Amino acid sequence: MTNLNRSDDNDLLVALRHPLRRDILQEMADKKAISPREISSALHQPLSNVSYHVRVLAECAAVALVSTKPVRGSMQHFYRTAIEAPWARQVLGWDQKGDGRPGESSTGPNP
Repeated sequence: MTNLNRSDDNDLLVALRHPLRRDILQEMADKKAISPREISSALHQPLSNVSYHVRVLAECAAVALVSTKPVRGSMQHFYRTAIEAPWARQVLGWDQKGDGRPGESSTGPNP
């Protein structure tokens, strides 16, 4: 029996409405772990903005913290995508069974 938690789905839906959050997830899609600093560099966005949006994504379980590493007196956090909801993966253009890479499906690359 499937456990449908409408509150979790609603939180994820609200999180996915923001274009920077979708961009962050797309940047994370084919990586095992990535830090907000790496994402901010790749997206040419301020680290403070990216860090805030990664925290929002973590609160709704769209990303998961996988490790931390001390760097110059602070702690660097590394995240990976954790979206399993088929509707959310479809919104992001991700394969529903594969590793989450955009533009791929279980039958191969999209044309």
